[in-house]
Amino acid sequence: MENLVAALESFRGKRVLITGDTGFKGSWLSMWLTNHGAEVHGYALPPLAHSHFNDLDLGSVINHTDGDVRSLENMMAKFHAVQPHVVFHLAAQPIVRLSYRDPVQTFDTNIGGATNVLECVRLTDSVQALVFITSDKCYRNIEQVAGYTEDDVLGGNDPYSASKGAAELVFAAYNASFFVHRDGLIAASTRAGNVIGGGDWAEDRIIPDCIRALQKEQPIIIRNPQATRPWQHVLEPLSGYIMLGSEMLKGNRSVSGSWNFGPREDEVRSVNDVTQAVITHWGNGVVHLDNNVNHPHEATLLQLDCSKARTQLGWSPQWNFATTMEKTVSWYRAVHSGAKASSITRQQLEEYERSTHD
Repeated sequence: MENLVAALESFRGKRVLITGDTGFKGSWLSMWLTNHGAEVHGYALPPLAHSHFNDLDLGSVINHTDGDVRSLENMMAKFHAVQPHVVFHLAAQPIVRLSYRDPVQTFDTNIGGATNVLECVRLTDSVQALVFITSDKCYRNIEQVAGYTEDDVLGGNDPYSASKGAAELVFAAYNASFFVHRDGLIAASTRAGNVIGGGDWAEDRIIPDCIRALQKEQPIIIRNPQATRPWQHVLEPLSGYIMLGSEMLKGNRSVSGSWNFGPREDEVRSVNDVTQAVITHWGNGVVHLDNNVNHPHEATLLQLDCSKARTQLGWSPQWNFATTMEKTVSWYRAVHSGAKASSITRQQLEEYERSTHD
């Protein structure tokens, strides 16, 4: 990935619109592109009071607009005002368990909102590149050992997974019907594994749940200790999105389509592995098993085949599981000890860029 910094530099001076910029991934991406001279515009729900977006004071750094992707009229106004060259669509309802409690909001946001983004791109001539982010859970999970490839069947039993599979179908229809026929526009969808890293404060996610428990000196409660996920640092898939966008700006139509971004298959770890690594790097803590048997179903085995990204895009993971856990927990420890979140975030962005040259 020697070309990552060059890819980042290709956004210098470009108008970049990020939906979901107030979220975990969106805030890291906004900071990263801003550091390399992009003119970043955001459209998303207001940030949570405790969020990476607020930690970084991104509201004073980028051109953010509070808005809901479910409003086509409001989002179209943002597109019209910005006239973006590049669009990264990250806005979503991202929590599986919340999708059971509020399936209508999940479907409205993840399918209807995504469709609105695609429609805005269709009607905005300035857009040259669209990176449309969904999830690894868009695949119909049959608990297979082999990683899912981009050609595997889409679908899902829970509302969240189904919404992401459906969003992929809508993207494919827009791409085939409109985008591939438009000169100067290239679009791709991306499916990433579970991302972790400093600055995630969302409810019902493994790392922030661990950190909140440790900060309060309470036990970490886990539901499915043996469940495995393709855990990866947030900068891993973001680097893939950036490389895709850069290729689009060069006019490389071969990157149109769908892409997986995840860790190597031998780096997939269990929930128990993650919690034990958090405790090790934090310095203390205990884990208790949640014995409630009435939790909604969640998949126990999930991993991705990312050979396409490796062979055709030149992308590969830079930080293994051990490094990912060390970087993640050290971010929270530093901020907990009084360090500025923006300084730690900037430092880790620079460390990741350097790792691509090691």
